[in-house]
Amino acid sequence: MTAVPKINPNHVRRVPKRSSITKITKSVRREVLERSEGCCERCGRSSAYAFEMSHLVQASHGGRGDDPANIVLLCGPSVNTGTCHNFADYTAEGRKWRMKKHEELKRYYEQ
Repeated sequence: MTAVPKINPNHVRRVPKRSSITKITKSVRREVLERSEGCCERCGRSSAYAFEMSHLVQASHGGRGDDPANIVLLCGPSVNTGTCHNFADYTAEGRKWRMKKHEELKRYYEQ
C-alpha cells in the first residue's frame, strides 16, 4: 500500500490561481454599486430582470476582479439578447464600448 501525503491546511500558494485573480471582490462590488447608484452603467435603467457585474477586460484575457476600473454594473442576463451585458460581451460595438468605458474609469480612479 502506498502512503497518502498529508494535506497542509496552512499552505499558501506562491502564485495565485487565475480564478482568484479574476474573482470580483466584495469591496469592488460595493464600490461599483455605489458608483453606479444601482443603475445600469450603459443604458441607465434602474429596474431590470437582473443586474450583473461585468469585466471590461474579460477574465479570460486577464481582467482583474480587484480593480473597480475593470468592473461595471450592467442589466442582464448576459445570455439574453437585447440586454446591455449581452451587447457588451457578444457584439463588436459592445467590445468597443467596453474599451472606451475602461479608459474612462481608469482616468476616474487616477484622480
